[in-house]
Amino acid sequence: MRSEHFATRNSIFRAILAASLLLGGCASHPLSPMPVSPQPETYRVGAPDLLSIQALPDPVMMRTVTVRPDGFITFDLIGDVEAAGRTCTEIAEDIASRLSRFKRDASVTVSVEAARSEVVAVYGEVGRVGTMPLTTQTRVGEAIAAMGGTTFTAWKSRVRVIRSDGEQTEVFGVDLGDIQDGNLATNVVLRGGDIIVVPPTPIARAGYFLQTILFPYQQVLGPGLGAANLASNLGAF
Repeated sequence: MRSEHFATRNSIFRAILAASLLLGGCASHPLSPMPVSPQPETYRVGAPDLLSIQALPDPVMMRTVTVRPDGFITFDLIGDVEAAGRTCTEIAEDIASRLSRFKRDASVTVSVEAARSEVVAVYGEVGRVGTMPLTTQTRVGEAIAAMGGTTFTAWKSRVRVIRSDGEQTEVFGVDLGDIQDGNLATNVVLRGGDIIVVPPTPIARAGYFLQTILFPYQQVLGPGLGAANLASNLGAF
């Protein structure tokens, strides 16, 4: 009975290896290049960004406000001001124009104190799946590191960044192995709304696939058929 158990497990491991080689061959297409540093665009405010507003002349009015979910902020004397979708300059001009009824030669400065509306999503073989805000200029390697780095099942040379402007979607390739070796050609600056996908290696993918098939039999064949154990056992072949 014990010999049959080991024979069954060895057959499964060899099947996973064959499947992984097949998957690897199918995924050998070249990666699309990604521009290293896209041209920066004028930042457009969104909820829940934190804005700092200063209005001159005396008496000086200084306020720190959060953009509400409806896209507006509230400022003294003039009430609600539309902020979402506008640049800081456009918001400042609107406030100054409306304050001119109360302040002669009103001069307004608006700056982003905390950019909370720009986020990227990270999925796949990383320490922590989820979203992170782009509070500073962030590159793809930094974003993955901030989410706990990659797991041992990550296919580092096949990382994808998915970018959409609402009308057109682009998929770019990133090679984390090259980045770690000092080649920063694909360590790009991220934009709000980007989706980073770190896929599993062919072996891990095959392990996940077979685990779904063998799940009903795990109690019979033993706990060694977990996805992590399957992938590590394959290292012996």
